[in-house]
Amino acid sequence: MPAKNGLDDEWETMENNKSVPENLPTVSNGKVGVLLINLGTPDGYDKKSMRRYLREFLSDNRVIEWSRWLWYPILYGIVLNTRPKKSGAAYEAIWNHQKNESPLRTFTRSQASKLASSLKDKPTIMVDWAMRYGNPSIAEKLTELKQTGCERILIFPLYPQYSASTTATVNDKAFEALSSMRWMPAIRTVYAYHDKPVYIKALAKSIRNHLKDLDFEPEKIIASYHGIPKSYVEKGDPYYDHCLITTGLLREELGWGEDRLINCFQSRFGPEEWLQPYTDETIKNLGNQGIKNVAVFNPGFVCDCLETLEEIAVEAAEIFKQAGGTNFSHIPCLNDSEDGMKVIEEITRFELLGWV
Repeated sequence: MPAKNGLDDEWETMENNKSVPENLPTVSNGKVGVLLINLGTPDGYDKKSMRRYLREFLSDNRVIEWSRWLWYPILYGIVLNTRPKKSGAAYEAIWNHQKNESPLRTFTRSQASKLASSLKDKPTIMVDWAMRYGNPSIAEKLTELKQTGCERILIFPLYPQYSASTTATVNDKAFEALSSMRWMPAIRTVYAYHDKPVYIKALAKSIRNHLKDLDFEPEKIIASYHGIPKSYVEKGDPYYDHCLITTGLLREELGWGEDRLINCFQSRFGPEEWLQPYTDETIKNLGNQGIKNVAVFNPGFVCDCLETLEEIAVEAAEIFKQAGGTNFSHIPCLNDSEDGMKVIEEITRFELLGWV
């Protein structure tokens, strides 16, 4: 810790000795907020809820960078009239019917609750959660944190690898909400943590534990990240590099080579070329090549969601078996596990240094 100078001592003395005039209105302040923010979720899997969610998501210029003149006729004329039914059926298959919500909402709420418990040694910290698309909204939660006395708020986009289409759009929305506040809190934002040792070790441990309990030995392990259009990377988005770094560090941690741990990208949408190799095509090719046993995990997803529980655990498994594969296993995300929460807590504590 750097030594104090004379100005530091003078400032501390002033802070300790300052007096507050009597009969002033009481202002609730002095607290620090932590807002965990995930991608988003529909409120239900019915057509109306799905259309509302998809409209907000696919209208984001950070997600679809096409000209509005080109994209909106497609979005409103085709996508929002056809995709809600298909997506709704997929959500229904993975829905948490007990709580009547998506798994993403269930896990994100639990992460916020567990983080709050782990930070009880810091009584001035308040933890909450929000969604970039859907509810609860970022604006709603920032307002609540401010009203409960948070003078400082840490925005924590739950994306290990940075992309303008994820981390940046969360920050955009947060600052948009702040622009309407007369009395704004101070803000910090969490950057990518794709290479942080606590994250890499947590993923490696999760993979080892899962494979240990399988009754077969996977010949190939696939790290499947959410894809983005190749053009985004060509414009300067660091996402592709971040994904490769994560996979490379995992290979080192697990002691595996490129022939066993494969890097792929899923969830492409539209006619553009996206980051390759594509997960679905890779899985199909492995089956055609005689590979019988594979496991897939999703290091870019903090919580299990539609893209992991349906697109990978169900659709990818079907593709692999139709191509001749025998055994397929999906390794769950870190979710609110003990090791997953260690990642979130360590990063939070680091980012709050100087505030708490």
